[in-house]
This record gives sequence, structure tokens and C-alpha cells, in this order.
Amino acid sequence: MGAITLTKETFQNHIQSGVTLVDFWAPWCGPCKVQLPIVEELAGEMKGQAKIAKVNVDNEHELASQFGIMSIPTLLLFKDGKVVDKMVGINQKHVLEDKILELNSN
Repeated sequence: MGAITLTKETFQNHIQSGVTLVDFWAPWCGPCKVQLPIVEELAGEMKGQAKIAKVNVDNEHELASQFGIMSIPTLLLFKDGKVVDKMVGINQKHVLEDKILELNSN
């Protein structure tokens, strides 16, 4: 199973507990097309350690605005509903894994 697609209706429920990585992206965005497969792969590998999700900013303007998303891809890392890290641009899988593992150990 890949990353979960979130909407404004489902967003809060998914991020409220544990560690969640959310990829804000759009289908027309070149760098997003590089980031998304990394996020999808991570979703399978980090099962049980973190929830991996994505938000299409074209469909979810309110969420993008709520979190101040100005550039995509932007990845937000949540712990128990609070943003603990914001990464703009393409991130390598090992960087994301390390951040998730570090959050889980705290």
C-alpha cells in the first residue's frame, strides 16, 4: 500500500497521533514527480513506524494555505498532530527515514 491521499476532511484524523509524513504536491510539478515515488516507497517500508500521506495542493487549497505551503514539493513531518519539521524541495529516502526513526525514538 502506498501513501494515503488526504483531504481537509480526513487530514486531522490521520495526523493526530504518532508520526506522520505528509507530501504536499501537484501533478504538474516536475520535482514532485521525483519526490512522490520516494514517498510511495517509504510508505511500504515504514509501515507500523509512521503514516505516510500526500496532499494534492490543486485539490486542497485550504490545507496548503493552513500550513503556509509556498513551494512544492513540501514535506511536513508531524508528531502527535504537531508540525516538527518542514522540508521544501526533493528529499532523499534515507534522509526521510532518519528523521522518522529519530522522532520515533524520542
